[in-house]
Amino acid sequence: MPMNTTQIFTLAFSAALLINLIVKIWLNTRQNISVFSHRDAVPVDFAQAVSLEAHQKAADYTLAKSQMAFWELVLDTLLLISWTLLGGLTELNKFIGFFISDFITQEICLVVVFALVNGFFHLPLSLVQTFHLEEKFGFNKMTFGLWVSDLFKGIAVGSLLGLPFLWLILKLMNVGGAYWWAIAWFSLVTYQLFVMWIAPNVIMPLFNKFTPLEDDLLKEKVTELMTRVGLSAKGFYVMDGSKRSAHSNAFFTGMGSNKRVVFFDTLLEQLSLDEMEAVLAHELGHFKLRHIPKLMISSFLVSLVGLAVLGFLSGQTWFYAGLGVMPNLTAPNDGLALILFLEIVPLITFLFSPLTSARSRKFEFQADAFAKLHANPLSLKSALLKLYKDNSSTLTPDPLFVKFYHSHPPAAQRLAKLEA
Repeated sequence: MPMNTTQIFTLAFSAALLINLIVKIWLNTRQNISVFSHRDAVPVDFAQAVSLEAHQKAADYTLAKSQMAFWELVLDTLLLISWTLLGGLTELNKFIGFFISDFITQEICLVVVFALVNGFFHLPLSLVQTFHLEEKFGFNKMTFGLWVSDLFKGIAVGSLLGLPFLWLILKLMNVGGAYWWAIAWFSLVTYQLFVMWIAPNVIMPLFNKFTPLEDDLLKEKVTELMTRVGLSAKGFYVMDGSKRSAHSNAFFTGMGSNKRVVFFDTLLEQLSLDEMEAVLAHELGHFKLRHIPKLMISSFLVSLVGLAVLGFLSGQTWFYAGLGVMPNLTAPNDGLALILFLEIVPLITFLFSPLTSARSRKFEFQADAFAKLHANPLSLKSALLKLYKDNSSTLTPDPLFVKFYHSHPPAAQRLAKLEA
């Protein structure tokens, strides 16, 4: 007896889930083998710059993160199956519908409760990640009180910014007609640009303290650098990243007149003036080479295609039934469609991650080349070596793992390019 559309979709979903699971476990295994097999010997190119102790710490840290990623993969898979094929989302939808009759309120509650339940199940892993793994390797500086504070601030900010937008999307799905997704896409782009614009001055200060850069020598150096490359910023700031982590970074953020240069306080302690200039030159390279707009345009185009696909799938009964979910027969299913679509999209996008990761690594090489032109290449090399060492980044990743997961080139490739 031939299969119907619902059965075919169920089979396709199950196959995609299984393929994702197998490939991710295989890649994790390859990474573990590569890192562990090189644990007891520093690569020749780094023998003079990295001690065996630091190299082994980086290997152990990578292996520990890999183990954490495995358990997160198991949890995500179990949750996805529970929500879909095992009927969890159907039961949650019935439960909310029993108490709430207004369709838009019901749909919003469904999405919010779904997100909260998912977040609740991920809390134990987040705690272990912060207070065991990061603590064990000396990176965690966060207190439990700060962790709880960040959690509730995140929920509050997400609710304040996200709920009105969620209401708009669900309303458009219900009354926007056959091409609601086009209007929703325009709204999404506007919303994302607005959040990017307010983030430096409104959102980020809720979580971190930003103080004006007081080092006059560094300020003079980076001001001259920005003048040379033709960029300007609203100011130079130091972020108190050390109250959460020993990891360090620098970034150039914001849009229009809100652009600012930010240094982690941990970075100021690790690098010399010339090294700081070189790291900032790399970050400025991303702006001058228009990497940010290119990534944004790509993201917007992907979201347009995604919303168009959602517009089609949300009207197909087999889409719900094939995922093990019973849709409402007398009420809208917009919330269900949105949740299910967001749940299955990662199964598809993961297969394209080598392409997106390759593009990101290409941009990093280009930003390094830009930095070589506008700062001392030797300073950039020494800064990167310090950052790889201080952040315990492995020097011996598996090449295939890199293709799928690494947005930045491996240390050996990146430093070789700088020396060329």
